[in-house]
Amino acid sequence: QVQLVESGGGLVQAGGSLRLSCAASGRTFSSVAMGWFRQAPGEEREFVASISGNGGNTYSVKDRFTISRDNAKNTVYLHMNSLKPDDTAVYYCAAGRGSRTSRVAGSYDVWGQGTQVTVSS
Repeated sequence: QVQLVESGGGLVQAGGSLRLSCAASGRTFSSVAMGWFRQAPGEEREFVASISGNGGNTYSVKDRFTISRDNAKNTVYLHMNSLKPDDTAVYYCAAGRGSRTSRVAGSYDVWGQGTQVTVSS
Protein backbone atom coordinates (compact mmCIF):
# COMPACT_ATOMS: atom_id res chain seq x y z
CA GLN A 1 0.00 0.00 0.00
CA VAL A 2 1.46 3.31 -1.11
CA GLN A 3 1.42 6.07 1.43
CA LEU A 4 2.29 9.75 1.16
CA VAL A 5 2.74 11.91 4.23
CA GLU A 6 3.11 15.66 3.88
CA SER A 7 4.71 17.93 6.45
CA GLY A 8 6.09 21.42 6.77
CA GLY A 9 2.94 23.48 6.56
CA GLY A 10 2.09 26.19 9.03
CA LEU A 11 1.49 29.87 9.56
CA VAL A 12 3.86 32.32 7.92
CA GLN A 13 3.81 36.04 7.28
CA ALA A 14 3.54 37.42 3.78
CA GLY A 15 6.95 37.50 2.14
CA GLY A 16 8.15 34.50 4.09
CA SER A 17 9.18 31.03 2.96
CA LEU A 18 8.22 27.46 3.68
CA ARG A 19 9.46 24.08 2.58
CA LEU A 20 6.90 21.33 2.32
CA SER A 21 7.99 17.72 2.40
CA CYS A 22 6.24 14.58 1.22
CA ALA A 23 7.59 11.22 2.32
CA ALA A 24 6.59 8.23 0.22
CA SER A 25 6.56 4.55 1.00
CA GLY A 26 5.37 1.38 -0.62
CA ARG A 27 6.34 2.09 -4.23
CA THR A 28 9.50 2.36 -6.29
CA PHE A 29 9.72 6.06 -5.71
CA SER A 30 12.16 6.97 -8.46
CA SER A 31 9.97 5.40 -11.13
CA VAL A 32 7.05 7.81 -10.74
CA ALA A 33 6.48 11.49 -11.18
CA MET A 34 5.39 13.45 -8.15
CA GLY A 35 3.19 16.49 -8.00
CA TRP A 36 1.96 19.17 -5.65
CA PHE A 37 -1.57 20.54 -5.76
CA ARG A 38 -3.40 22.94 -3.51
CA GLN A 39 -6.97 23.72 -2.57
CA ALA A 40 -8.15 26.92 -0.98
CA PRO A 41 -11.51 27.14 0.82
CA GLY A 42 -14.36 27.23 -1.66
CA GLU A 43 -12.02 26.66 -4.57
CA GLU A 44 -11.19 23.71 -6.77
CA ARG A 45 -7.96 21.83 -6.34
CA GLU A 46 -5.29 23.33 -8.56
CA PHE A 47 -1.95 22.17 -9.85
CA VAL A 48 1.19 23.72 -8.41
CA ALA A 49 4.24 21.76 -9.55
CA SER A 50 5.42 18.42 -10.85
CA ILE A 51 8.73 16.58 -11.12
CA SER A 52 9.65 13.54 -13.19
CA GLY A 53 10.71 10.27 -11.67
CA ASN A 54 14.42 10.87 -12.13
CA GLY A 55 14.12 14.54 -11.22
CA GLY A 56 15.36 15.69 -14.60
CA ASN A 57 12.20 17.55 -15.55
CA THR A 58 10.25 19.95 -13.41
CA TYR A 59 7.26 22.13 -14.04
CA SER A 60 5.83 24.81 -11.77
CA VAL A 61 3.09 27.30 -12.40
CA LYS A 62 4.70 29.81 -10.07
CA ASP A 63 8.22 31.15 -10.33
CA ARG A 64 8.22 31.51 -6.54
CA PHE A 65 7.74 27.78 -6.05
CA THR A 66 10.36 25.13 -6.78
CA ILE A 67 9.85 21.39 -6.67
CA SER A 68 12.67 18.97 -5.97
CA ARG A 69 13.10 15.38 -4.88
CA ASP A 70 15.58 13.17 -3.09
CA ASN A 71 15.07 9.65 -4.34
CA ALA A 72 17.47 8.26 -1.76
CA LYS A 73 15.09 9.55 0.92
CA ASN A 74 11.86 8.84 -1.00
CA THR A 75 10.92 12.45 -0.44
CA VAL A 76 9.68 15.28 -2.63
CA TYR A 77 9.82 18.92 -1.59
CA LEU A 78 8.05 22.12 -2.48
CA HIS A 79 10.10 25.22 -1.74
CA MET A 80 7.88 28.27 -1.52
CA ASN A 81 9.29 31.79 -1.42
CA SER A 82 7.78 35.27 -1.23
CA LEU A 83 4.54 33.82 0.04
CA LYS A 84 1.33 35.78 -0.36
CA PRO A 85 -2.00 35.55 1.44
CA ASP A 86 -3.45 34.10 -1.79
CA ASP A 87 -1.16 31.09 -1.32
CA THR A 88 -3.19 30.07 1.71
CA ALA A 89 -4.52 26.57 1.03
CA VAL A 90 -4.21 22.92 1.88
CA TYR A 91 -1.29 21.54 -0.09
CA TYR A 92 -1.38 17.95 -1.31
CA CYS A 93 1.34 15.82 -2.78
CA ALA A 94 0.50 13.08 -5.23
CA ALA A 95 2.25 10.13 -6.84
CA GLY A 96 1.94 9.76 -10.58
CA ARG A 97 0.83 6.77 -12.61
CA GLY A 98 3.96 7.16 -14.72
CA SER A 99 7.32 8.86 -14.70
CA ARG A 100 6.52 11.99 -16.69
CA THR A 101 5.51 15.32 -15.25
CA SER A 102 1.87 16.26 -15.54
CA ARG A 103 -0.41 19.05 -14.37
CA VAL A 104 -3.49 16.88 -14.68
CA ALA A 105 -4.88 15.52 -11.42
CA GLY A 106 -6.01 12.35 -13.16
CA SER A 107 -2.38 11.51 -13.87
CA TYR A 108 -1.88 10.84 -10.18
CA ASP A 109 -3.33 7.88 -8.36
CA VAL A 110 -2.14 8.29 -4.78
CA TRP A 111 -2.66 11.39 -2.68
CA GLY A 112 -1.47 12.51 0.69
CA GLN A 113 -3.71 13.85 3.42
CA GLY A 114 -2.63 17.44 2.86
CA THR A 115 -0.86 20.06 4.93
CA GLN A 116 -2.26 23.48 5.73
CA VAL A 117 -0.37 26.58 4.69
CA THR A 118 -1.65 29.89 6.00
CA VAL A 119 -0.06 33.16 4.95
CA SER A 120 -0.95 36.20 6.99
CA SER A 121 -0.88 39.73 5.62
